[in-house]
Amino acid sequence: MPHRGRELGARPMSQTYDPNHPEHGQGYAAGPGFAGGAGYPGGPYGAGFASEPPPPPPPRRKHKRGLILTGALALAAGAAAGGLIGGLNRVPAGTATATSKTVLSASQIAERVDPALVDIVSTDGYQQATAAGTGIVLTSNGEVLTNNHVIEGATSIKVTDVGNGRTYTATVVGYDASDDVAVIQLQNASGLTTASLGDSSTVHTGDSVVALGNAGGKGGTPSAAAGTVTGLNQSITASDELAGTSEQLTDLIQTNADIQPGDSGGSLVNAYGQVIGMDTAASSGYQFQGQSSQTQAFAIPINKAMAIVKQIEAGTTSASVHIGATAFLGLQIAGQNSGGLGGFGGQNGASGVTVAGTVSGSPAAKAGLVQGDVITAIDGQSVSTAEDIPHALVKHHPGDSISITWLDQSGQSHTATVTLATGPAA
Repeated sequence: MPHRGRELGARPMSQTYDPNHPEHGQGYAAGPGFAGGAGYPGGPYGAGFASEPPPPPPPRRKHKRGLILTGALALAAGAAAGGLIGGLNRVPAGTATATSKTVLSASQIAERVDPALVDIVSTDGYQQATAAGTGIVLTSNGEVLTNNHVIEGATSIKVTDVGNGRTYTATVVGYDASDDVAVIQLQNASGLTTASLGDSSTVHTGDSVVALGNAGGKGGTPSAAAGTVTGLNQSITASDELAGTSEQLTDLIQTNADIQPGDSGGSLVNAYGQVIGMDTAASSGYQFQGQSSQTQAFAIPINKAMAIVKQIEAGTTSASVHIGATAFLGLQIAGQNSGGLGGFGGQNGASGVTVAGTVSGSPAAKAGLVQGDVITAIDGQSVSTAEDIPHALVKHHPGDSISITWLDQSGQSHTATVTLATGPAA
C-alpha cells in the first residue's frame, strides 16, 4: 500500500486506479504529509495514540524526511492543545491579495498570492521531532486554513506569516481528519494579508494553475510550480508510512504541477490569482504497466475546504469534524513492522488493535493497558483497525469519560472507564 510521508509538509498517497484515468497512480500528499518540514519519526496520534515506524517506502515514492508527515492519525491527539472552541469572530481583511481580469504569469501570481501564505512548523514533544507545511490566511486576525496532516500530532505550532515576516504561536480551532482539513488561529495577530478565494466549481481540465507553498520546509519565499489541471473529482488512498494507517480522500483536483513535501496546505491558484484548491498530495516517476508518468498532484477544492471551515467556525461537531482541544488517550499502536495496524487478529483470534505501549501517566497507562494487549472497543464502539480509534474519539473532548475494552495476553477481557486528557492535535 502506498504510504503517507511525514512532511515538512508532504505525504505519500496512492490513487485508486481507474482505467478511464491513465494518470492514476501512487502519490504523496502535500502538507505535513505533503510538503516541507522535518518529518516526525512517529508519535502520538490524533486519536491519542502512537505508532512504530514501518519499513521505508519504495524508492519510486517521493518521501522527504524533515517534512511534515501527512496523515490523519497522529500519536498525539489534539495538537496545539487549547484550541479555540465555538465560532470565531471573523475580522474583515484589511488587505486581500489582488486578482486580475487578465491571465497572469507564474511570477505575477506568486507576487500577488505569497503575502497570504504562512509557513507552519509543528513540533511533536512526545517524539522530539518537527515537521513543516503551509497555510492559507483567511482573516486579517490570523485564521488559517491548512491540511489536518500538517498539524496532527503536534504539541506546539509555530507559524510565520509570509506577508509580514512575523512568527506566531497557533492553536487548533478544529479539524476534519477524514477530509484532511484543519483551521488554526494565530495568537495576537492583526492586519494580515488574506487570500482571494476563487470558485472551484468553475475549474476545468486543461486550466492553467500554479501551486505555491513551503516546498522542502525551507521557509522564506514560497516556491511556485506551474502546471495544468489534469483531472477532476479524483479519489486517492493516503497512507501514513510511519503509522501504517490510511485514509480515503475524494473529489480532488488533479494537476501536473510539481508539488513537493512541505507544500501541503498551500495554494493551488488559477491564472487570475484566485485560490481554487489546497495542495494536499503528489507523486512522481511512478509506473503503471511498464509506462512511466510525470508528476501527479492533488488538491482539495477550495469550495469543499471552505464548507468545512464554516462548520468549524460555527462550532458544529460531527462524525468527522472535531472542535477545540483534542482528547488524548495515550496509546501507542503496533506499527506495520510488528503486525500491522489494519484489522489483525489478537489473542484467541479476536479482532482488535494491538497495543505497542502507553505514554507514561496517560489515561491508557492508568487504566492498566500494557504492550501486547488487544483493544476491541472504545466507548462501546468496536475497533479493528488503527483508524477506528481516532474515529471513536473525534466527538470527545478532554475531561470526557469513556470506556475501553481489551483482551490481555492470556485472553482475558477487561473494561475500564477513563477520563480523557488534553493531547496533541488530531
